[in-house]
Amino acid sequence: MLEFLSAVNWEQMLTSIEQTLLMTLVPLVIAVVLGLLLGIVLYVTQKDGLWEHVFIFRILDFLVNVFRAIPFIILLFIIVPLTKLLVGTMLGPVAAIPGLTLCAIPFFARMCQIAFNEVSNGTIEASKAMGASNFEIMFKVVLPEASPALVSSVAMLAINLVGYTAMAGAVGGEGLGNLAYMYGFARRNDAVLFIATAIIVVIVFAIQFIGDMVAKKVDKR
Repeated sequence: MLEFLSAVNWEQMLTSIEQTLLMTLVPLVIAVVLGLLLGIVLYVTQKDGLWEHVFIFRILDFLVNVFRAIPFIILLFIIVPLTKLLVGTMLGPVAAIPGLTLCAIPFFARMCQIAFNEVSNGTIEASKAMGASNFEIMFKVVLPEASPALVSSVAMLAINLVGYTAMAGAVGGEGLGNLAYMYGFARRNDAVLFIATAIIVVIVFAIQFIGDMVAKKVDKR
């Protein structure tokens, strides 16, 4: 066992964990903010929405579908010029952030729209009958009612991002994915491969646990 563990460079492993968390948390925060705003626009402009606008909805809906349809690994290559423009390089954890963010925003926007659509029409109609404005209905009724689903969506997004960081790592993004592939699989170092994979699994389980706990706390039903 000690011989197995001695094959791991623990300083390198710690650095890779930090890189994975960086590639997860930064896109997560950006995607939650921008994705929520985009999700709200999709919800209110859809058919029978609070501010129905077919033209705006169809354009945004099309863009969301397009970006969600592009495989993440291909998206990384497509936006190489944008990545170089923003960060000056296409290698390293920071270089993976634009691609991860572009992938995460439409995903979370769609999850938000779905969560909002699950709010009971009866609740919305009752709010209208009481004289609430569309703005008040959106931010004082729909958002609070959808908050448990939104929290679960954030957790799901974070878990997906952890998986995407592993793919980004395999093509130069560094982090645990890069460590598992370059120093584990490619060099036949099973200790690095298995431990890096185990840490990724632990991170995913931790995110799911926190997400479930927070969702239960915000669920007032």
